[in-house]
Amino acid sequence: MLLFFASWGIWWSFFQIWLTSESNGLGLSGAQVGTVYSVNSLVTLFLMFGYGALQDRLGLRKHLAVVIAAVTALTGPFCMWVYQPLLQSHFMMGVIAGAVVFSVGFLAGVGLFEALTERYSRRFNFEYGQARMWGSFGYAVVALAAGFLFTINPMLNFWIGSVLGVIHLLLLLLWRFEAKPVAPLPSNGKLSPASTPGFREMLGLFRLPSLWLIIVFVMLSWTFYTVFDQQMFPDFYTGLFEDQETGQQVYGILNSVQVFVEAAMLGLVPLLMRRVGVRSALLIGVAIMFVRILGCALVDDPLLVSAIKMLHAIETPLFILPVFRYFTLHFNPALSATLYMVGFQVSSQIGNVLLSTPLGMLHDQVGYRQTFITISLVVLLAGVYGFFALKKDDQQVMGDPFIRHSKTAVDA
Repeated sequence: MLLFFASWGIWWSFFQIWLTSESNGLGLSGAQVGTVYSVNSLVTLFLMFGYGALQDRLGLRKHLAVVIAAVTALTGPFCMWVYQPLLQSHFMMGVIAGAVVFSVGFLAGVGLFEALTERYSRRFNFEYGQARMWGSFGYAVVALAAGFLFTINPMLNFWIGSVLGVIHLLLLLLWRFEAKPVAPLPSNGKLSPASTPGFREMLGLFRLPSLWLIIVFVMLSWTFYTVFDQQMFPDFYTGLFEDQETGQQVYGILNSVQVFVEAAMLGLVPLLMRRVGVRSALLIGVAIMFVRILGCALVDDPLLVSAIKMLHAIETPLFILPVFRYFTLHFNPALSATLYMVGFQVSSQIGNVLLSTPLGMLHDQVGYRQTFITISLVVLLAGVYGFFALKKDDQQVMGDPFIRHSKTAVDA
């Protein structure tokens, strides 16, 4: 997790700035940036369902993880000699080429690594949030240097991402299981036939009304928030400073501090979730989303916006970890990878496909603040919807039961 997120974060944290910057980047418009993100999400959408279905069939085997790591190792050469020249000369060809490479290696790959790690956590009896914390730690470490590297030469970020990708690939190829699984597992690493889902069973997920309820919830909340945070906030933040170079360096430092705090929160949120429950933790995460987006629309002081940016460190764990637990609580855990890909990652990518370009055009017309207000109102609507639509922790329990600490104490 650490190496994957480090190889991604070193360049992804400044990707939007690289696309829009006139001095250190490509100088694309908001609509063009929206097109890049929209096509990225479209390709990611198709890959995610395939990744989830294949990994559910593979069980604990890491064949797909090795393929993804191999692609991440090619980031530097691809961006320098293929992606940038195509975006400048044949824009749509560049967009499509980048969408394929970035989706295979990172945008769909992240969901695969998270789902695989969550499966390891249940099989080897460790806390997923603490494992995911190392991913945030890796992202934070490289984000600290990313801003300074970017002001020197943006291509340095992509090439360092390749070096980290090579290390990650070697680690996966050389790594072997040492700990014995808590639950019995065949020597080939595959799940037993009784627990391995079939393709028909996977397709049957789409007939579940309860799955569609959370898909709508994710699209109205996480999708809009992702467009705000990835497609708009970096350029908005650096624009608050007198010169772009200073803004880019400060953004790199702020991003690193935020991800360090996020890493710590990934270890603490499971404890909070055991106190308040899965559903309540998820709704708290949405409430923090709303506060952060609206706050950025209402203030223009770099210090205040920086403080508001730190809410991301709390919101992300309070959304991602409860979503994972919601799926394993209310659905068949054997389908966890597919459920996470379809119910969370795929649904958010569908939203990105539909929303990235229109919201980019809205920004071109009315500016960041009015766009942020619009997004915050949609997220508020998502919170109200989720309050009524999401299942309580003791309703429709079809997976691993969840027992709050307070409830255990009362029963005792």
